[in-house]
Amino acid sequence: MSFFNKLKTRLFKSSSKLEEGLDAIIEEGGEEVAADEAMEEGVVETAPEPVVEDEPVADPEPAPERVPEVTPEPDVVPEPVAASEPATPKPGILARLTGRGGAAPVVKRVLDDDMLEQLEELLIASDMGVETALRVTANIAEGRFGKRLSTDEIKRLLAQEVSRIMEPVARPMPLYPTTPQVVLVVGVNGSGKTTTIGKLASQFRAAGKSVVIAAGDTFRAAAVEQLQVWGERAGVPVLTAPEGSDPASLAFDAMTKAQEDGADLLMIDTAGRLQNRQDLMEELAKIVRVIRKKDENAPHNTLLVLDATTGQNAVSQVETFQKLADVSGLVMTKLDGTAKGGILVSLADKFGLPIHAIGVGEQIDDLAPFDPEEFAAALTGLKS
Repeated sequence: MSFFNKLKTRLFKSSSKLEEGLDAIIEEGGEEVAADEAMEEGVVETAPEPVVEDEPVADPEPAPERVPEVTPEPDVVPEPVAASEPATPKPGILARLTGRGGAAPVVKRVLDDDMLEQLEELLIASDMGVETALRVTANIAEGRFGKRLSTDEIKRLLAQEVSRIMEPVARPMPLYPTTPQVVLVVGVNGSGKTTTIGKLASQFRAAGKSVVIAAGDTFRAAAVEQLQVWGERAGVPVLTAPEGSDPASLAFDAMTKAQEDGADLLMIDTAGRLQNRQDLMEELAKIVRVIRKKDENAPHNTLLVLDATTGQNAVSQVETFQKLADVSGLVMTKLDGTAKGGILVSLADKFGLPIHAIGVGEQIDDLAPFDPEEFAAALTGLKS
């Protein structure tokens, strides 16, 4: 199964039901529109009129040549006379608009203040944040207020807005000629830092980079063991220190070792820390200070790993870690859990930090580069 298919099937299996919410909003205040009426409101308007009138005037001679082909079947002639409903465009256009079939009626609703308010509430409930939700709905309403829209049209408009917000931040982690390139990985307890480091190390190794991992969570033996398992799997050395050791000292030693070995990348794990624990945050600041004694430009990347299930709490995490560790990019994990997905849109809109990768599972291929269009389609339930 491709990563996009995993994203679509897992993203909202137990979450915000954004797609169902959009369906409900249209159905609640909408009404069925006949197929021909739906086409008149859509892109079909230009097709029928000019073709019939222009051809006889512009080219009078071909007409006699076509008559012999039509005359053998006189019974068929009366039927095309009722051709106010073109046969070819109708199913194709309705299929695009409704995703259902040829002549099925379409439910449409007028985009008014009530509908906009319901859309805003739905987006806020999906963790998109108040400011972002208001901006997105305002953009959807621009030039369309008072017009009738179907569910698929709303989904397409919403997906376009989400993709537009996410496009500037969808960037892979940059690689620099400096060696070793020091990548500091931070985040709160349980955000998925250790697993993310293992997956990234494995992917960089597969791309031909030599990688060293420093197990900087010296207070949790399980984290060290987990990294060692990933290191063995990826063929990457993992540097450790006795339990309870100073993580800043380990980071310094790891940089020395990576320099001696000529490693391309040094990935440093850190202990999970809550952003409201000042002592733990000061310890993280100490790691950064010590690293810079070896290389004043280090860390070259500081990745903040966020758990999508924490919702709007992720905003305060970004604010705090950015002050202490100068966060350069984000990785969002656990989009396959009870995540509402909209938090990623909120973060992109508020901070503009690069989103390097997203995760939807525990397997090695369940962490992939962030694609804004695929994410927007999965978020809104837009049919591909």
